[in-house]
Amino acid sequence: MKNKLFKDFLTNIKYPSKKESWDIAGVMIGKNGFHRFDTKSLRKTKEGQIGKYGSFSTEADKIVYDIKKQFIVVDTEELHQYLKDNKVKIVQLDELISALEWNIILPK
Repeated sequence: MKNKLFKDFLTNIKYPSKKESWDIAGVMIGKNGFHRFDTKSLRKTKEGQIGKYGSFSTEADKIVYDIKKQFIVVDTEELHQYLKDNKVKIVQLDELISALEWNIILPK
């Protein structure tokens, strides 16, 4: 069985027409609301960890983490508030899953 791509979970797909801080937009199947998603790959950070860099000025509504056999989708605004409230710049994904109210885990 072939692994699913994140776009397989979306309808009404749109792509940015120029370089943007989001990669794909659409409506998640079974959900309401059209959202812009940051789907950039995980990579090795300056600190030597595997992760993602982000920006408080992103136009993405949701951030997608593509890990092993699942996609983890978190709300950008809630993530930014969590970072500000906890005065942190680096967080572990499992920490986010338990700390944030809005997250969705999609099996590939």
